[in-house]
Amino acid sequence: MKDFEIIEHTADVGLRAYGKSLDECFENAAKGMFAIITDNSKIDSVGEYQIELKSESLEDLLVDWLSELLFLNSAYNLVFGEFEVKIDEGDLSLKARVKGEVYDREKHGYGTEIKAVTYHMLEIKKGEIYEVQVLFDI
Repeated sequence: MKDFEIIEHTADVGLRAYGKSLDECFENAAKGMFAIITDNSKIDSVGEYQIELKSESLEDLLVDWLSELLFLNSAYNLVFGEFEVKIDEGDLSLKARVKGEVYDREKHGYGTEIKAVTYHMLEIKKGEIYEVQVLFDI
């Protein structure tokens, strides 16, 4: 099973991420987002950050999760490559540990700048294999 795949959409870019659990699916969605941002370059685990979120729905939680990572990317020039996510579906909360480093154009190349995570065509599918789909405004 692949972790994620990039999908093209008019004036946007998106991804489908897969996992054996919702936690793994959210991790792979984050990996995919940073693959887009860094043109799929290697990201070393230099610094570690903790993220805690609570939302109204799983869809909101996915958007909030990726938006928080995007905020850290744009505000602090950070990119991440390692994710440990724990989701409490009953509480609609997420706790994560993410690892990454400062973005370096020579090392990470010129990927696609993501401006925002959108709700357009957003999907979360549960089953034997979990799948999420999300589009980004570029």
